[in-house]
Amino acid sequence: MPVPRRFDRRPPERDTTRINERIRVPEVRLIDDQGQQVGVLKTADALVFAQERDLDLVEVAPEARPPVCRVLDYSKYKYEQAQKIKQARKHQQQITVREIKFRPKIAEHDYDTKKHHVERFLKHKDKVKVTIMFRGREVTHPERGTAILDRLAEELSEIGVVEQRPMQEGRNMTMMMAPSKAVLTGRVDAAGEGSDGESTAPAAHDAPHVGDVASTAIQTPVASDTSATEAAPAGEPTADTGAVEDAEPSLTAAAPELSETVDEPAGNSGTAAAGSTVS
Repeated sequence: MPVPRRFDRRPPERDTTRINERIRVPEVRLIDDQGQQVGVLKTADALVFAQERDLDLVEVAPEARPPVCRVLDYSKYKYEQAQKIKQARKHQQQITVREIKFRPKIAEHDYDTKKHHVERFLKHKDKVKVTIMFRGREVTHPERGTAILDRLAEELSEIGVVEQRPMQEGRNMTMMMAPSKAVLTGRVDAAGEGSDGESTAPAAHDAPHVGDVASTAIQTPVASDTSATEAAPAGEPTADTGAVEDAEPSLTAAAPELSETVDEPAGNSGTAAAGSTVS
């Protein structure tokens, strides 16, 4: 009668390889410790053959008919298999895909924060899936998402390459970026970061932006008055500075008259006025 599962206190078997007495089939195809095929033997005879050599009878091909068993040192066999798996794992390159999400109306500071996260992922040699999430009627303006992704790819072109161009799937637009060859070879850490670990590469957009990132990227930038003033030669004043300089002489000329009027004593002026009236 089988024992119910709830009363079975035996620990679970971790090693599923059948060896020695755990081999239950009536006969096996035996291979000796030298790699030579002995033939089909009864399981009891094969077990005696292995015990005479102080080795184990290990089932190496349980799917075969009859199953194939080999005479070997099972502890040494497990150690060699573990070393092979370890060496194979050492030569494998594990690729991790990170994901970061943007919104079409993302502000400039939020964009910079998420861009630094993408930069950190790429420097750790991870792939990055950048997703633009559209809500409601925002899906009718896919150009806003494309503008954000294109700007991100342009600013991170030194450390990342675009594996998949922006592609819209439903309400999401995705782009896949992978680390560049400079990152994979380790040249970016030495040349792209300073002594404090901060990037020394010049930023592509140092000027402050007004509004969200997508609107700034789509609209054409308009030159301001300050840029026109800075672009003017040093020897030629602009229209505003000229007006100020023309106003300064008139103020200077009016200053002596005001000072003479204020400095004149009150008593002398009153006497002169009285004398002229009497005469």
